[in-house]
Amino acid sequence: MTGIAIGSVGRVLVRIRGGELPGEVELMVQGTPETFIAYAEDEIPLGADVLVIGSRGGRRVDVVPWQIALPDSDSEMRT
Repeated sequence: MTGIAIGSVGRVLVRIRGGELPGEVELMVQGTPETFIAYAEDEIPLGADVLVIGSRGGRRVDVVPWQIALPDSDSEMRT
């Protein structure tokens, strides 16, 4: 099932402590919110957005921090 989650963006529900100390993330899978155990190289705080980059089998995933860059509205107004 977690193959579907790779490439998904989710939110940290329980702080990911980093290394082999996991946390929990919520991901939308086929339109339904589901909770996964999540691992990351470094700590990721509660509420942060993450991108799923791999699966460890079962309901365990590898994640990295994810930020969506929004266009600078001031620069758009100048063009």
